[in-house]
Amino acid sequence: MPHPTPYPVRLADEIAHQLDRLTDQLSQLPADQATPVIARILNLEDGVLGRFTHLVATGSYFAKDQAELGALPAEVWLALGRATNELHDIGLDLEEHADALTGFSTRFAAPAAKPPAAAALVVRRRR
Repeated sequence: MPHPTPYPVRLADEIAHQLDRLTDQLSQLPADQATPVIARILNLEDGVLGRFTHLVATGSYFAKDQAELGALPAEVWLALGRATNELHDIGLDLEEHADALTGFSTRFAAPAAKPPAAAALVVRRRR
């Protein structure tokens, strides 16, 4: 008799599917609706990035215990620990821009006196 797929595996598959759906919907939203969604996703406390970071950290704790028992190579634990640290650092870097993301959608609510200027990254010269 085949073993049924454990619930946590099904849950992980469902979450991956939901992330695909979120990605598809986000790609179709206008800017004023997409930026608050992005801000929620990148929230380090309770957004997708924060929760994913916590999930990887939990995996790191598990891998540490298993590495100490000799069931997993120590490199697995170290890699998960590094991934957790990197994700947390990325979250902190992005947190600096949370106000810009959340404030972006409010610009569309009130009529602007003048259109926003292009950032230096996108300004092109005509020759």
